[in-house]
Amino acid sequence: MSENLAPSTAAGTAAAGTAAPRPVPAPARARREPMFPDGPAPDPAGSHHERRIRSFQPRRSRVTPGQAEALRRLWPTWGLDVDGLRRLDLGELFGDPALPVVLEIGFGMGEATAEMAAADPGTGILACDVHTPGQGNLLGLAEQRGLTNVRVANGDAIILLREMLAPDALAGIRVFFPDPWPKKRHHKRRLIQPEFLALAATRLAPGAVLHCATDWEPYAEQMLEVLSASPDFENTQPDGGYAPRPDFRPLTRFEGQGLDKGHVVHDLMFRRRG
Repeated sequence: MSENLAPSTAAGTAAAGTAAPRPVPAPARARREPMFPDGPAPDPAGSHHERRIRSFQPRRSRVTPGQAEALRRLWPTWGLDVDGLRRLDLGELFGDPALPVVLEIGFGMGEATAEMAAADPGTGILACDVHTPGQGNLLGLAEQRGLTNVRVANGDAIILLREMLAPDALAGIRVFFPDPWPKKRHHKRRLIQPEFLALAATRLAPGAVLHCATDWEPYAEQMLEVLSASPDFENTQPDGGYAPRPDFRPLTRFEGQGLDKGHVVHDLMFRRRG
């Protein structure tokens, strides 16, 4: 009976001069439904691996229309989720078995990554981050500049290293401006720790370089101390100190802002013993 009454009730309300009921809005997207069904997954490793202290802080900023379009079109070809369920064939991933591949952990919005890839087309860059806008931005930059040597990985770099990369697979690892976790109680979250170095050494080819950079002085000091104590690495600097910024590492906008504020940027370049 209610179905028969509903139309006449609405018509009577309108006839009486009262505004008709507003349309019911479409239901909101389900909480776990991915924003990009064919793009980066919200939690690619899911429950496949142990929960541990994370060295990164997921950021949920707005994805622009351009970044969203790049994710929709380019992710199926140039993107991959770090699910920890398969071993990557880097030669197949980049379409060239002879291409040396560098892993970049954390790339922000990807401007520096794109610049390094353009300057060195003979090196593949596997860029890993959890920031969706940055992933979309880097994919868009790679397409705009015609770069074929960039692949974007979504997820935890530790799982990528441990579960998905073969021993000696990498020609280098870059960790530029990682989260410094400045509060003392958060220092355990810093990425550059002995456990990370032991893992990274197994995935780097002998002689390959782990290159870190930070503008946080206490973190730079910790990096130098931990790297110098590692049996798997040796400092490329004869004096055992920091390295000058190499020409291939671009001066980013973020870094320039820090320099304007008086921050000191330290580069550390350590070679895997072999």
